[in-house]
Amino acid sequence: MSRENGESHGLWPADDEVVPLSSLSATVAPSPNGDRAVSALDDERRGQVGQTASEFTTERMIRPSPDVPSGGWRRVVFSLSHGRVAMGPSPDELRRRELVARVKTPVAGCRKIAFISRKGGVGKTSTCLLVGHTFATHRGDRVIAVDGNPDAGTLGHRVRRETTANLTSLLADATRIERYADIRGYTSQAGSRLEVVASDDDPRITQAIGESEFHRVISLLERHYNLVCLDTGTGVLESATRGILDSADQIVVVSAPSLDGARAASATLDWLDANGYRRLVEESVAVLNAVGRTPAAVDVDRIEEHFARRCRSCVRIPWDPHLEAGAEASVDELQPTTQRAYLELAAAIGSGFADTTERRSAP
Repeated sequence: MSRENGESHGLWPADDEVVPLSSLSATVAPSPNGDRAVSALDDERRGQVGQTASEFTTERMIRPSPDVPSGGWRRVVFSLSHGRVAMGPSPDELRRRELVARVKTPVAGCRKIAFISRKGGVGKTSTCLLVGHTFATHRGDRVIAVDGNPDAGTLGHRVRRETTANLTSLLADATRIERYADIRGYTSQAGSRLEVVASDDDPRITQAIGESEFHRVISLLERHYNLVCLDTGTGVLESATRGILDSADQIVVVSAPSLDGARAASATLDWLDANGYRRLVEESVAVLNAVGRTPAAVDVDRIEEHFARRCRSCVRIPWDPHLEAGAEASVDELQPTTQRAYLELAAAIGSGFADTTERRSAP
């Protein structure tokens, strides 16, 4: 079938010879598989031509980035090797990711969390605030903390104030608030995205906000926020606290790691149990706050064991100098062990988001 010196050997036409297309096609030998082989080739070509922009997905076209260690010697090796050597996450990092996943547990509608204690000075307000900061840092939805202390609470002073509005003015204007943009003028927002509603500390006030008013406040907030952290006063018998407890989905009982502090916190659970809030007690989270400044005579392990039996979980929060000033508090300013403890606490609370808690039953 070769062609040399311009000579034709019968199969190839001469250079000046015109051959009809029909006669050329007739010389092609048929495929052993008939038309199927030709059809398959045509399909393959059509498939290549028919590729669309849908091929350009992140999974197919972008090289996966290395898993950057958060700290320790793994981070040092990763940095020195310019990312070419990645040892993978440590057990501590894996644990942290698990905690963050629990903090980010989705909620249906709105979840209200009440922070309570019958003894003042145990760090209830700072616990409410830092838990709120932790949730707002890791979640993508709206989180707000409300100062529910009817006696000049200090929650509003623990963030940079963006407004002079407070709980009283929010109640007065409640009928005019329809959208999130309306309510935003009554809150102060921290760098973590946590919003705070301050209490009214006007010295001329003679009538405290009561149970029905807090029902109205919470009913308003739950239409615009996914998580509402409620700081309460020091008495569970107060009308305001009763209004908060009736609306709460979960409670966090805060105690000092001392004999009298633990006794007061456990007595709070006794009262709740005897007055129709048993389901809240069973799903509650206990906090032993400022551990580390406890006298050596106090057996903190036994105190923790007591609350671990009564509550769904018990978390220790170490003492931290950043919280001693009573001024603006930020998660970033806490010591690493304290940050991790608040992450543990937020994860313990978040673990209950999937459950539907019966708020109150007959005592």
